Amino acid sequence: MSGRLDGKVAVVTGAASGIGLAIVEKFVAEGGLVLAADIQDAKGEALATRYKGKVVYRHCDVTDVAQIKAAVDEAVAAFGGLDIMVNNAGAGGSVAMVEDVDVGAYEWTMQLLLRSVVFGTKYAIPHMRKRGGGAIVNTASAAAILVGGTPFTYAVCKAAVVHFTKAAAMETAPDKIRVNALCPGVIATPIWGQFRPDTSPEAADQMAAMMAHVGVGMQPLPKAGLPEDIADAALYLCSDEAAFVTGHALVVDGAITLGRQARTSSGMAVALGMDPAEAVKGYQDALAAERKRFGG
Repeated sequence: MSGRLDGKVAVVTGAASGIGLAIVEKFVAEGGLVLAADIQDAKGEALATRYKGKVVYRHCDVTDVAQIKAAVDEAVAAFGGLDIMVNNAGAGGSVAMVEDVDVGAYEWTMQLLLRSVVFGTKYAIPHMRKRGGGAIVNTASAAAILVGGTPFTYAVCKAAVVHFTKAAAMETAPDKIRVNALCPGVIATPIWGQFRPDTSPEAADQMAAMMAHVGVGMQPLPKAGLPEDIADAALYLCSDEAAFVTGHALVVDGAITLGRQARTSSGMAVALGMDPAEAVKGYQDALAAERKRFGG
């Protein structure tokens, strides 16, 4: 099936790399017209050149609410309306633990990861109402469900994105505006380098390539999570195939939220730092004792 977004107009924030870039590429391949918003101007302008007439790039720092509104307004001016809003832009945010966090880093993280989603949704709604409906997708995270793998501020913001999505879906349903969230797991994107604020963009890109290699073993499903996996899910949520889906948080994580590592005879113990051979022997001894006690 192709042309699932024929004639649909979308705004995608964080569009120049990682998940956002994959979403733009997927939407264009399916007939969509996209306003790509980002702060990576060279990459964004190259994207618009590659898809001339189908993608317009605009510099947009989503911590500035006025810039979010301007991006939405430009999409409407360029393409005649708005059908899809993907609130995707983000980074690692503050790396601090609770006892070390300061107000400035905390507030910046909230502006970047939560407030931007709220106001991206706010500014999209009136234009979608004029079109008789629309689809909004907010990028949350598996960190909204399973904490410990990211800084607490990131996890808190992503959990709030999920709950905001449900609240917004309730309010907009009468206008046939659907609001859903995506909860990616470990995905090979530059964000893994961005959890350190001193990391250069080039080093972050290299981190994405490394995660594509090591990510195979980071969740029960032995496959690296790729931006294309999330783009496929975003396409579904924005297409007519999801016409009866709203207020949903779609987890796309290779089962990492079920347990960081598949449960094998050694898996849990190895995850705790034990020697694999000792872990296997310990498991076998415990199993033998259990069978002796209970039979089988």
